[in-house]
Amino acid sequence: MAKISDSIDNPIDGEAAVEAAAVETPAAEAAAPAAKAPAAKAPAVDVADGDVPETFTTETPVEAAPKAPRPALNVPGAAVGRRKQAIARVRLIPGAGTITVNGRDLANYFPNKLHQQLINDPFKVLDLLGSYDVIARITGGGPSGQAGALRLGIARALNEIDRENNRADLKKAGFLSRDARVIERKKAGLKKARKAPQFSKR
Repeated sequence: MAKISDSIDNPIDGEAAVEAAAVETPAAEAAAPAAKAPAAKAPAVDVADGDVPETFTTETPVEAAPKAPRPALNVPGAAVGRRKQAIARVRLIPGAGTITVNGRDLANYFPNKLHQQLINDPFKVLDLLGSYDVIARITGGGPSGQAGALRLGIARALNEIDRENNRADLKKAGFLSRDARVIERKKAGLKKARKAPQFSKR
């Protein structure tokens, strides 16, 4: 349109400008519909048959194998565990999971549920609950020390039975470490290890 208006002002070039405008107009009109036309859609993918995954990755997925309970070895084991002043001599025999301490069952000898849980921890870590019968003789110490000594004895016996499969899990849980903490001795001039008699200034 600008060229046509210019041709009116300059009559000499008028005919050439009209011809140029006539040539440009059809080309511009032909280009306009092409620009307005919607882009071609990609072919639809049929997901109903389940062949197409939800996400695409370049890595090959590795399926985790389901963890099956490991069968216990059918061999006995024995060990000694200590804690504070208590000493536990432990024997493990393949069986139904009965625990006998000094001729009495576990619930009778250790009525405290926390002590019972402490003693069964090595079996729980290895998924071996109910696989071994425990026969223990414990001397010295109180209930807490005896429970700790029995747990260490059971863990050491399980480690002895199958070191290759049991040691890593028992060590990671800290069941193979002997707790060296013991009561501190009384000092002369003091009532206990640290407690001093009451001080009076006068």
